[in-house]
Amino acid sequence: MTDRTTPSALSSKESGSTPASNPSRTRSGRPFRRPAGRGARMVAAAAMLILPGCAALDPKPVAVDKRLQTFPVSGLDLERPVVLRWTDEQVPFIEADTDRDLAYTLGLVHAHLRLGQISLMKRVAQGRLSEMGGPVAGDIDRALRILGFGRGATETVAALPPESRQWVVAFVKGLNDYQDRLAASKGPWPPEFALLGIRAEPWTVEDVLTIGRLAGTDINWLAWAGLLRERSRNGPDDAGWKSAWARAIEAGHGNAASFGPNETHARLEKLLADLAGLSRTGSNSVAVSPALSDTGSALIANDPHLGMSLPNFWLLAGMRSPSYHAVGLMPPGLPFVAVGRNPGLAWGGTNMRALSSQLYDVSSLPESAFRTETHTIRTRFWFDRTVTVRISPYGPVMSDSDLIPSRPGEVLALRWLGHQPSDEIGAMLAAMRAGNGTEFRAAFADRYSVSAQNMLWADRAGHIGQVLAARLPVRPDGIPDDMISSAGDPQAEWTAYVDAGSLPAAVDPAEGFIASANNRPTTTTGLVPIGLFFSTDERVERLQAVVRASAPVSIDDLKRLQQDVTSPASAKLAAALVLAARVVGLGDRPADAPGQRSLALIDGWQGVYDADAAAPVAFEQLLKTVATAVYGDSDDADSRLGFASNWTQLTRYLIDDLAALPPAEQARILSDGLAAADETLNSFPSWGTMHRLRLGHLMGQAPVIGSFFTYGDWPVGGSRETPMKTAHDLVDDLHSARYGAQSRHVSDLGDPDANWFVLLGGQDGWLGSTTFMDQAGLWRSGQYLHLPLTDAAVKQRFGRVMTLTP
Repeated sequence: MTDRTTPSALSSKESGSTPASNPSRTRSGRPFRRPAGRGARMVAAAAMLILPGCAALDPKPVAVDKRLQTFPVSGLDLERPVVLRWTDEQVPFIEADTDRDLAYTLGLVHAHLRLGQISLMKRVAQGRLSEMGGPVAGDIDRALRILGFGRGATETVAALPPESRQWVVAFVKGLNDYQDRLAASKGPWPPEFALLGIRAEPWTVEDVLTIGRLAGTDINWLAWAGLLRERSRNGPDDAGWKSAWARAIEAGHGNAASFGPNETHARLEKLLADLAGLSRTGSNSVAVSPALSDTGSALIANDPHLGMSLPNFWLLAGMRSPSYHAVGLMPPGLPFVAVGRNPGLAWGGTNMRALSSQLYDVSSLPESAFRTETHTIRTRFWFDRTVTVRISPYGPVMSDSDLIPSRPGEVLALRWLGHQPSDEIGAMLAAMRAGNGTEFRAAFADRYSVSAQNMLWADRAGHIGQVLAARLPVRPDGIPDDMISSAGDPQAEWTAYVDAGSLPAAVDPAEGFIASANNRPTTTTGLVPIGLFFSTDERVERLQAVVRASAPVSIDDLKRLQQDVTSPASAKLAAALVLAARVVGLGDRPADAPGQRSLALIDGWQGVYDADAAAPVAFEQLLKTVATAVYGDSDDADSRLGFASNWTQLTRYLIDDLAALPPAEQARILSDGLAAADETLNSFPSWGTMHRLRLGHLMGQAPVIGSFFTYGDWPVGGSRETPMKTAHDLVDDLHSARYGAQSRHVSDLGDPDANWFVLLGGQDGWLGSTTFMDQAGLWRSGQYLHLPLTDAAVKQRFGRVMTLTP
């Protein structure tokens, strides 16, 4: 049953509970913001009446019918009338007689559902946070201006083929017409506008493409943040840095491939983590052949892993026009279905973690080689600021930002494929039309660049496959010896490119299924290394193991797999720590000795992160204590913990690094860790009391008012690399998942109506809407929305009907 509780009610009624005596504080006494009670909310609201838009702090419930009354239905820029149907969850299905009318109506729909969200995304992509947040965002805005998500937008627009151009122009016209109608009627505007000081401004094709580049953020940048800090502490020939780089490459270059080669600084890291949350950072995809399915038809399951916030980073939509007939997940502000289904084919992707960027030291170049840009950063509640951005022949000079660590004398420039023209919108439109794997692969050739995706597909004829949707540079030096290349070095130049048409692909593997989970997709030649920092193999191996064990595989099996909370790597690491404890004699102590309770819990643990399980609490506390002791506390200037605590590093090196210490030191560390685990269990008797799903609006990160935008705080299972990802860092206290499996899709290709989706949150971005987070209850209980394709089923499922007229 769909949860139709309003955000305001959820914030006070469904916040869950913690074992701490003071629920606003953690075991260590540090504050943990929770939804304010009604009285506290009223006091705070009264204190903030000086702020515009204070009504957004406690919005009134708005039902679906009232929300839909604001949708324009006449005098629209249409060629023919359009039928627009809606479900009770405010999921639309558009029936248009022309493709142009479909694109235009999609613009209206995106503006209706997510105008506040996409307006915020546009300003993030353009480095305009200071316009909303004031001077505190100045340094981040400067870094974003240097990076320049929209730097290649004008050139990209000029290079768009007619089909892509006409489609996106119509979409932008829909965005603008909806916004103009709001202006003419004097609102109501999304509550974020008044609260953040956003003023409506015309949308352009360049704006949409810039949001697309934001969604295409290279997640390698997040890995680079820690590596740059580690590198900047050492000289160019320092053995410590060379060892760290070698370790990073070894740990990040996993062994498991989806298919074989024979088949066809802290603020900086927070910024990059937030940008990664807006892009396709993770995901699971599984395609199952008819021989392995219980229905005798191909099956597919996809669950993107992104930031767990509201509004969701996807919206659901269905559509039909002369060229398109599909249902699925659309990125807000972008006019295509990225994960979904048409009558003949279904598709979904996982981030490839490809090498689409490179850093260069350009300090040897003459000043004449650089050009400059002048930017004015407009600042709310403060004075505007003018900054200068330098652009080298290799790209923007990132080290001009104070947020970028570098060695003395180095000038670091970023070369990114996202600054070059490409046509991702055209590629996705062609993919939406594809009826078989050959057409699907061809959709990405010659035009798709960022962000690189492992695209899995399954078709009605029973075939399954994987396509490497990417544009990658041919690198003469293969895997580099350092993360910084020298300008002018011929071995570091990008001399040629390969794309989906020439990269390896898989079709109908002998095993009968394909699984992808941000692991190394396959093997390529040394001249084209796909990437350096893949996820550990455990998620893909878990997917593979469960599919094998489930055969014949059903839709319900795939749904259960999307809720699986088992981490084989955690089980293996726990077993190694237990063995190490026994080797140093800690297993011989009395049963009531400090740490023995935790040792018994962890011994034999299978890595299952159930919300009601105690073992994950003991393991995570032991893990953090051991890692901190081995690598140094994060507060120490010489600590390597930030670099070494990456999950790929911990699972590969921690046990060996612990074993390299004297036996007495090992015994002390393990004893302290187990004793700390016992203490932690007294405060957090189960994983769900410590590990929380804290669901709130993006504005929940704001100081003072953030608690007003938290609408749910529940115990949740899962961990950093379980199939149902709820990612976290090293933890020993109350915390919330940073990002994870926030949407799901499953389809049976034997039936065009057999498609199920769910969002962690809801369709509507309007604060107070009854469909703002009505799907959160479905997500938590493992339920889905049914989104069919056939005319009869669509008419039954999408019961609210509008006719849009020219």
